Amino acid sequence: MPLSEQQLRDDLVKYGRSLFQRGLSSGGSGNISAKLPDGGFLVTPTNSCLGELDNQTLSKLDADGHHLSGDKPSKEVPMHLAMYRARPQCGAVVHLHSPYLTALSCLTDIDPMDCLPSITPYYVMRIGQLPLLPYMKPGDPAIAAALAESAQSHNAALLANHGPVVSGSTLREAVFNAEELEDTARLYFLLKPYAYTQLSASDIDELRQVYRNKIG
Repeated sequence: MPLSEQQLRDDLVKYGRSLFQRGLSSGGSGNISAKLPDGGFLVTPTNSCLGELDNQTLSKLDADGHHLSGDKPSKEVPMHLAMYRARPQCGAVVHLHSPYLTALSCLTDIDPMDCLPSITPYYVMRIGQLPLLPYMKPGDPAIAAALAESAQSHNAALLANHGPVVSGSTLREAVFNAEELEDTARLYFLLKPYAYTQLSASDIDELRQVYRNKIG
């Protein structure tokens, strides 16, 4: 059963505060949104801190991204809208400047088709693959265009020198996906100086068969 608008407002405040308090979004960085039952969505306002959100001043937009009420929305609204349009099952989008993923987005030796190795089954189950999108300045409409193409087959993407964009069928799932992704990047940096074991191709195929509807 879909959550009411008030429940979504309360959850955006709750999860925003949680992400901020754990250092996954500092200052006024990052933005999150959640789809409303009527197809519109709520998004964090421009220059807002995820740790200080007010459920009454969240920006409310219609399904076409037009601002209906609340404070002025984030300049990254086109990015959220692109994800919703490309993935009909998407119920929420989380964009962070989390430390390990942002650091990963600056490396020169990563595979742009899949930025992280398959270290754990949880990364495969929740994300599957993480493509790298070329650098574009924050708020550039080209980000939305690139994300719209990528989101056809991926529920997350990494913006070069910027940070991750992660979706989920619900706000809770999108947040959990973003957390799992950040944890995988952290593990990657911890393991990078050493020899380590990745999941085998058969292990990955088995996991993707089960979770294809979620990550594809």
